[in-house]
Amino acid sequence: MRELPCGADLLAIAREVLLAELLPHLPEDKVLAARMVANAMGIAAREAAQDPGWIADARARMATLTGDAAEPLHAFATAIRAGAFDPGTPRHAEAAALLGEITRARVTVSAPRALGKG
Repeated sequence: MRELPCGADLLAIAREVLLAELLPHLPEDKVLAARMVANAMGIAAREAAQDPGWIADARARMATLTGDAAEPLHAFATAIRAGAFDPGTPRHAEAAALLGEITRARVTVSAPRALGKG
């Protein structure tokens, strides 16, 4: 059992201290670097808090769509390039839904404001 606060919470606390307490006292030539560190900490905290099971689920769904359990990501990308999931094809809606879910999961970590979060 992990002790509280967890890693994601520690990153969030450290990020807040950096932005609220340290950043105002930094020389102007260090502000951009400090903001980049704060952004990286925010991304790392959101990634640590995210359920890692979504990746395995996405791979399993890709394998189902392509019939390739060994290399589902490669097979899925190849099938997309070949037009296997273009509009009007039988599995278009399923592939489009999967791509949408993957995109939302990634954007939730990298740029949550783009989704109206954060």
